[in-house]
Amino acid sequence: MLMNTSPSSLRSLLPALVVLAILAFVPALGASNRMLSLAISASINIVALYGLSVLFGQTGILSMGHAALVGVGAYAAALLARDTGIGFWVALPLGGIAAAAFAAIIGVPSLRVSGHHFVIMTFAFGQLLTIVLTNGGDFTGAATGLDLQLPVSFFGMRADDLTPYYFVVLAFVTLSAIASWGIINSPYGRTLRAIRENEKLAASLGINVGRHKIGAFIVSGVFAGVSGVLLAYFLRHISPTQFGSFPSIYLALMVMIGGARLLLGPIAGGILVSFLPEVLNLDPVESRILYGVCLIAVILLLPNGLIAGLADGWNRLVHGSARSQASRQAASAEHASEASR
Repeated sequence: MLMNTSPSSLRSLLPALVVLAILAFVPALGASNRMLSLAISASINIVALYGLSVLFGQTGILSMGHAALVGVGAYAAALLARDTGIGFWVALPLGGIAAAAFAAIIGVPSLRVSGHHFVIMTFAFGQLLTIVLTNGGDFTGAATGLDLQLPVSFFGMRADDLTPYYFVVLAFVTLSAIASWGIINSPYGRTLRAIRENEKLAASLGINVGRHKIGAFIVSGVFAGVSGVLLAYFLRHISPTQFGSFPSIYLALMVMIGGARLLLGPIAGGILVSFLPEVLNLDPVESRILYGVCLIAVILLLPNGLIAGLADGWNRLVHGSARSQASRQAASAEHASEASR
């Protein structure tokens, strides 16, 4: 799969890398344990959001079952740790593979159903997973969930504490951003965008729409599964309610507010939704009201998300000032020419 590595495509990755480099200094700024915990939670969500942005932003398919795929990765890590003693680094790829397999199953109905009908089906899948996990008995821990006690080590050093684990998670956010950039700028990404813009036209050009849709689900599942493993080792306890339909709604809210088509979108959405209630000191009910107001405002005013809206505004400002300066220069040249005559 050849990628477009032209200077313009590299410039699209640079802002995300700059923001992530700035976020690496958060522990050095003396952040409290609570703020650092929120930063880790937001970063774990961002990994999942990059998968959702491939599905929604590039392919045009909105899934309300994305948190269920995160749950598959989390439960895979917890079960592997409990039953086989497999640790963090081996669980990461296995959790991604398990979530990708379930994502392929979720994606099958998209071949026949689209629009709000498909959204409802993915919502139902999230509810179904919650029911299965709750009634799984000792195997899934039932409603109580599972504990995870294995340590996270990196080059022989423990990385369980907040600060080292924050850097581990931030590294995976960086890898997710780079992987998403690679997908966007590859022929595969252009194929997904062709399907998003006009599915029938893409099919008439010989694109196997069904196969590429399932492929997009599988890719998004890998991101979600890795996010689930990171979450399980961060929380050390997981339960079915963490991966139902309403957490999926929050993930969809994050990617819609931040924007699904630009690399900064998932980062902005994850940070805003995670930190805004904390900064404004809102209770859970007030937070949900704020989320709803933000979503309505974004849909009405910034349909492509906050980052895309800001980028468009900046481009209009720059181009407007450039045109104004060019017109002033032309007027000055005209006046000088008249004066010389």
